[in-house]
Amino acid sequence: MWKLRKLGEGNGGSGRRAAEDAGLWTGRGTGFWSVGDNVGGGGGRYPGARGRTGRRLVRVLPVLVIIGGVVFDTLTPTRITASPLFAAAPLVAAPFYPMAGTLVIALASLAAEVGLHISTGTQFQVESISEVLTVLVVSLLALYINGVVRRSGERLASARIIAETAQRAVLPRPAERIGGLRIAARYEAAQEGAFIGGDLFAVQDTPYGVRLVVGDVRGKGLDAVEAVAVVIGSFREAAEQESSLEGVAQRLERALRREGTRRDGLDVFEGFTTAVLAEIPHDEGVVRLVNRGHPEPLLMCGDGDVRMLIPSDHALPLGMSELGAWPDRAEQALYPEGATLLFYTDGLTEARDAHGVFYVPRERLNGRVFQGPDEILQALIDDVRRHTGGGSQDDMALLAVSRPSEGEPERRRTMPVVP
Repeated sequence: MWKLRKLGEGNGGSGRRAAEDAGLWTGRGTGFWSVGDNVGGGGGRYPGARGRTGRRLVRVLPVLVIIGGVVFDTLTPTRITASPLFAAAPLVAAPFYPMAGTLVIALASLAAEVGLHISTGTQFQVESISEVLTVLVVSLLALYINGVVRRSGERLASARIIAETAQRAVLPRPAERIGGLRIAARYEAAQEGAFIGGDLFAVQDTPYGVRLVVGDVRGKGLDAVEAVAVVIGSFREAAEQESSLEGVAQRLERALRREGTRRDGLDVFEGFTTAVLAEIPHDEGVVRLVNRGHPEPLLMCGDGDVRMLIPSDHALPLGMSELGAWPDRAEQALYPEGATLLFYTDGLTEARDAHGVFYVPRERLNGRVFQGPDEILQALIDDVRRHTGGGSQDDMALLAVSRPSEGEPERRRTMPVVP
């Protein structure tokens, strides 16, 4: 039987310990992207809101620069000119305004420059003509920059659409109901706008029960995404064909070993994937788990008690069979009605605050009762943002599987009535 460890006992990351023993744990995150999501923050003040305020200020800045230039030129002697301000206004507008808006700012700058020279009767002086030509040339440059930025933005939008399509193909979100269980899954990329990296999850209803996998591929970039595709593809096939969860794990092991032979460099020797596989038989009230070096899942009971499912033996991650052959053994734990299984990757447990304190999900969730798996994941993501002051430095995949209580009404999505 699995050891059900209550809050405050032991630490997660059994796979990390096993990999450290093998000398292969690098201590680095395994996500595809690298910088924190600019969302959320402590004390209810989100950096995202500050960013929006900054963007609004930048959008009105060209107008303020022109007005400031007019006031400055009017209040100073004729020999002191505000021409640099009029030249700067269209350049400031170029990255943030549409083409028409940039053109309006450029024309306003030129009109202000010419109008001030006319008001002082210096429009035909060489210095005045030179200043007007400078503003004109800079305005034309600003229009060109605006066009470049717009084309780059269109290419970026196209790339994001392609990335989102790739995510849906490689890492589709599971249905909300599978085999009588309520499912919620979230992939939170560390970098804003990123879609997919080395974390993975999959859920499938099979003749043997609902089977699922949550994993984390070592490495970054396209190699990690390719490994994700290999793991999920092999899992979906093996989940239907293998009669035991141990057999599914061995199929994934062989698939990753084959994948490793195609790689170059360090990945040939140190490529591995931490993963936890689960099987929830229909109408039995238990869960069977095979943990291959992955952070231990949590069992959230209906009364708010949170327990950690810790394996009896710590196994090496998938893809490391050359270091030793340990037979997989599925271990079983009770999975009562009203309870929720929470699976996650190390992007959650390695999220740190400003003082370097790691996020401990079992401590943060203990004693809390949620309406359903979606609410659990949203509360968890919001809490991580508050803890880190913005977001995790590593991607994280989250999967919550709830077993409804007998007689629990079916939850239905409702749409607001618009008069």
